[in-house]
Amino acid sequence: MTTTAQAPAARGASPAAARGAGTDNKVKRREGWNRRGPLLPALVFAIIVTQLPFLFTLYYSLQSWNLVRPGSRQFVGFANYIEVFKDSVFRGAALNTIWITGGCVLISLLIGLALALLLDRPFPGRGLARTMLITPFLVMPVAGALLWKTTMFDPTFGIVNFVLTPIGLGDTDWLSSYPLAAIIIALVWQWTPFMMLLLLAGLQSQDRSSLEAAAVDGAGPMQTFRSITLPHMRRYIELSVLLGAIYIVNTFDHIYMMTSGGPGTASANLPFYIYQRAFLGFDVGQAAAMGVVVVVGTIIVATLALRLIFTSFTEETS
Repeated sequence: MTTTAQAPAARGASPAAARGAGTDNKVKRREGWNRRGPLLPALVFAIIVTQLPFLFTLYYSLQSWNLVRPGSRQFVGFANYIEVFKDSVFRGAALNTIWITGGCVLISLLIGLALALLLDRPFPGRGLARTMLITPFLVMPVAGALLWKTTMFDPTFGIVNFVLTPIGLGDTDWLSSYPLAAIIIALVWQWTPFMMLLLLAGLQSQDRSSLEAAAVDGAGPMQTFRSITLPHMRRYIELSVLLGAIYIVNTFDHIYMMTSGGPGTASANLPFYIYQRAFLGFDVGQAAAMGVVVVVGTIIVATLALRLIFTSFTEETS
């Protein structure tokens, strides 16, 4: 009797439970839309600004279209991509991009780490020093490029040659003789504060009790840095390298203002060479194909780097 009495009660309660579950699902969906709703305009704007132009670029990359030859537009399939990989200037620009990006990221990372370690220590005027060191990152890229071109690297009135005159190197035309080195130096000056800020945030998130325990155990500064600080800074270093590479690989201002890709194409990187083919050579098809190749390559490298960073974050959490 007890079993038979409980069974109808359980069966009678199931519709109410189902209605309750349906109400909970509706509430969760409503809360989800309330959270995501304000983001929809930004998502639509991002799609319009980024994805639609990329689809048009894909379409143009399959066309042979030169603006100075009316009526030359026709479908050629993947012929533009084949010509891109055959182009020796494109390969040289890709190599210049690697040199500029790798050199700037590595040097600015090392200098930024040194400055972050300095600013992590308390000393009089630390706030003022931090503000002054951040200043180059606040300068507009075009203004910074003009500053280095006219004030620092000018062969006649430049400060660099003035400083190097006592050792016999004061008559060097840096932008003509060493264009890649000059561009890397200007980019390092601009991006070192960015690296410094990211690494300083990592240093300030470090557990101070571990450092105090290491000091009590007799560990020296270098041993503490190598065994405790550097492993803790791994994810911040990886994040700095990834973000710095993404930003610097798109460098256009410094090359356009300082060397215009010269002498010849010695300092042209991929964005500048694509600009030359599109707006100076008016070859829309090949310029679009180059843009697609660069985007695909950047996505592949960024995906691998992000996977490495997420792996380090997962290990840190576990």
